[in-house]
Order: sequence, then C-alpha cells, then structure tokens
Amino acid sequence: MGQAQAVVAVLRRGGRVLVIRRGPEAQRSGYWAPLSGKVEPGESQADAVAREVHEEVGLRVTPLSKVWESETDDGRFQLHWWVADAETGDVVMDPGEVSDVRWVTPNEFLRMEPVFEGDREFFERLLPDLLRAP
Repeated sequence: MGQAQAVVAVLRRGGRVLVIRRGPEAQRSGYWAPLSGKVEPGESQADAVAREVHEEVGLRVTPLSKVWESETDDGRFQLHWWVADAETGDVVMDPGEVSDVRWVTPNEFLRMEPVFEGDREFFERLLPDLLRAP
C-alpha cells in the first residue's frame, strides 16, 4: 500500500504566499502551513490544488507548475508542491479547516511558530526564487 498523495498549494500574490493556521477540525490544528489536501481518486494534482484552495479559503487560483516533492513528517503522505497564482478577491475561510490566514514573505514565515520542518525547508531554499519568477 503506497503513500497517500496530497498537494500543497503555494499561492502567490504580490511577492507573498498565503499560509493558514490549521483550524479545529484539521489534523495538527494550530500549525501554520501552506494550504494542502488529499488528491481524490481520478483527480489530477492541478485540479486538487484548485479544489482544495476554493474549499478552504474561497479563492480561485491558476495552478502553474509542480515545483517540489516531499513527504509528511509521519511518512503517511507524499506531498506534491504546486505554485499557483491567486486571483484578486477576499479570503473566505472554512472555519473547521482554517482559523487564520496571512500573506507572508519567506522570512516572515520562518519566524512563525509552530510550523513543520519540511515547510521550513521549502520556504528557506526554494520559495525565494519562485517569488522572483515572473
């Protein structure tokens, strides 16, 4: 039985990325992290990114490309990291999944607590270049 597949949405807007504080019904409630969610059977990774973002924060996004792969710290999920551009519009949080949202720079994220070690690596090593890209 292989690992479950999940996507991480790296939502860009104006040199910042959207991170959420996981809500009361989410696993690891209270952690700050980019949006993520399981890939449903028969769904493409890009479709999963668009769906999860819309369900959790109400934004419409354009998934652009997969930029990284990692796994969750418990090894249960393989994570496919996708950069997506968020259209203008207000965040509408799903209260069970999301208790707070912030648009942050990589440096701001690295000062937030608590965060996952794998996310920290992404924000430190990969994200700065992705935010400079046109």
